[in-house]
Amino acid sequence: MTFRIYTKTGDKGETSLIGGIRVPKHHLRIEAYGTVDELNSYLGLIIDSYQQKDKSHILYEIQDRLFTIGSDLASDPEKSKMKIPDLLESDIELLEKEIDRMDDILPPLKSFILPGGTIVASHCHVARCICRRSERIVVHLSSETLVHEIVIRYLNRLSDYLFTFARYVVYEAGATEIPWKPRM
Repeated sequence: MTFRIYTKTGDKGETSLIGGIRVPKHHLRIEAYGTVDELNSYLGLIIDSYQQKDKSHILYEIQDRLFTIGSDLASDPEKSKMKIPDLLESDIELLEKEIDRMDDILPPLKSFILPGGTIVASHCHVARCICRRSERIVVHLSSETLVHEIVIRYLNRLSDYLFTFARYVVYEAGATEIPWKPRM
């Protein structure tokens, strides 16, 4: 049997959550997991652009966790009986450990910096912005329905990781961070 990518079930502007309930494609839950998917795709671009392939294992792990988050957000918390993977405290701890590891190497941050420095760092800054947008949408969703608190914490920590990773990539490349110098 061959599976087709198109089902035609969404042709009228609705889609199904895990658990079967149909919602409009503009539903906040769809926006939440769609933005997480956008972030995950952008991480793929970072991985494919990053020259240090031996250091990409953390990025692949983050992509896996984003699929976990997407599954959680795509589930109807009241109707789904399907077992989905769990996000764990150790997932947040890994991000914190990696942030600390990179921070120990990086020069101290003395001012805001302009996003950029290298192509990969610039992609990291875009991913950080997508991550923050995702976090805002998930927080909004949590004000209306059940969202596991660990999802919000993970996204918050992930944006910190992406900022630090952008700085690390610049440092690794021997490039220069550009400090923001506000006009006075």
